[in-house]
Amino acid sequence: MAPIGERRGETDPLAGVDGGESQNLWATILSEVQSSSASKLSNVKSILVIGDTESGKTTLIAKLQGNEDPRKGSGLEYYNIDVKDEYRDDQARLGVWILDGDTQHTNLLKYALTEENFAHTLVLLVVSMAQPWNIMDSLQKWITVLRQHIEKLKIPKETLREYEQSLVRFFQEYTEPEEGGENVSQPHSRRDFNPLHPSPAGPTEEENVLLPLPENTLNCNLGIPVVVVVTKTDGITVLEKEHDYKEEHFDFIQQHLRKFCLNYGAALIYTSVKEEKNCDLLFKYLVHRIYGFSFSMPAYVVEKDSVFVPAGWDTEKKISILNENLASVKPEDLYEDVLSKPVVRKPIQKDAEVIAEDEQVFLMRQQSQLAKQPAPGCGSETPLRSSPGVSKGTPSPRASPGASGSPTPGSTRKVPLDSCKTASSEGMLANFFNSLLSKKTGTGNKAVDKAAVTRDAAAELERLNRTKKTMNADGSTGGSNEPSTPT
Repeated sequence: MAPIGERRGETDPLAGVDGGESQNLWATILSEVQSSSASKLSNVKSILVIGDTESGKTTLIAKLQGNEDPRKGSGLEYYNIDVKDEYRDDQARLGVWILDGDTQHTNLLKYALTEENFAHTLVLLVVSMAQPWNIMDSLQKWITVLRQHIEKLKIPKETLREYEQSLVRFFQEYTEPEEGGENVSQPHSRRDFNPLHPSPAGPTEEENVLLPLPENTLNCNLGIPVVVVVTKTDGITVLEKEHDYKEEHFDFIQQHLRKFCLNYGAALIYTSVKEEKNCDLLFKYLVHRIYGFSFSMPAYVVEKDSVFVPAGWDTEKKISILNENLASVKPEDLYEDVLSKPVVRKPIQKDAEVIAEDEQVFLMRQQSQLAKQPAPGCGSETPLRSSPGVSKGTPSPRASPGASGSPTPGSTRKVPLDSCKTASSEGMLANFFNSLLSKKTGTGNKAVDKAAVTRDAAAELERLNRTKKTMNADGSTGGSNEPSTPT
């Protein structure tokens, strides 16, 4: 058994070093230990979630929290997600900011994304498969809002340039994970996420030969990691049944999404909280990008409802493979032309518009109706008179020999005076309408021809008087001015 001092001399890093150099070496070791402890999970990391209203932002974050009863707020919401590192026996709280889908609240971004936390923030851009015709417009709208807000931040240009170069380096160093292994390009600590601290573990400068980025990759570099999340992929079955979507439609959507993500250096993942699809995958990828956890899930673009494209994997050549499945549409077709918003089938019930009839047309129609109606018991038809030998309601002469005499009392039918009055009043009414028509259609006559109306009225009264006298002369009672002849 070797002496203790001899054993220490074999392993003591300070053996053979004088006093001054020994103190400097110990200080270096202590600083490394302190820096390694500082690399543990941090509570300053955060996620900024943006997207349209009803895109599923709050429900998605509640699923990542393990909350079964999400409550939606307004404006700018803040939540926490517990992150545990079982290997290091450490845990932290990941802050989550959710911005309201109304663009009027974009001024609240100044509280969620600042110059201080810019290097520690990841952006989650959420769109919904429930309305695929709005996906690209929503992405363009919110990425523009994000870019305009970053431009307003007082970040030095040199610092922002370093942020952008860090994202470029992340793409250049990406390596697909081996089967059953871990991603070689994964960051070993969260310091890699901070653009100011590139990956500390890697090949030497002589071996580190990075290829330039492919075409249309990171053309719009915002200097901040972005993950595009497509929610409600369970609605794909509804699109197939109700809107007749085919496989090529979903390939067309995926193609445009992947081109957008490639242009901004973003990752892409399809999720469904309802069917619990890819929610765990999203959580693992987020903590991988934010805290440096190991991650070994490769890209997956086969199933139309569970697509996953990590940042750094995709290229224009890989996206062009989707063109083979496009039959009725072309890859260069406009998104809004292929996926137009469906027309609402149920029309909105509105009250029918009532248009008033022209006054002259109304009056002429009334006149024609009055002209067609015959006067009941008067006018063209003569009143019924009792014949000297036959009366209504009495037997015929053959039935009774004595029936040829005078009619029985009450058997004579009389025309009531009211019917004549009605006919007379209708005639006067017709004349009244005629006078109104002559008033409207006459040229040069602004006043009503009162004399004509008076003559018409007098004529009607005279006709009424003659009718009355005729009825009295035929045997009606009362109303006659002539004296009766005695028998």
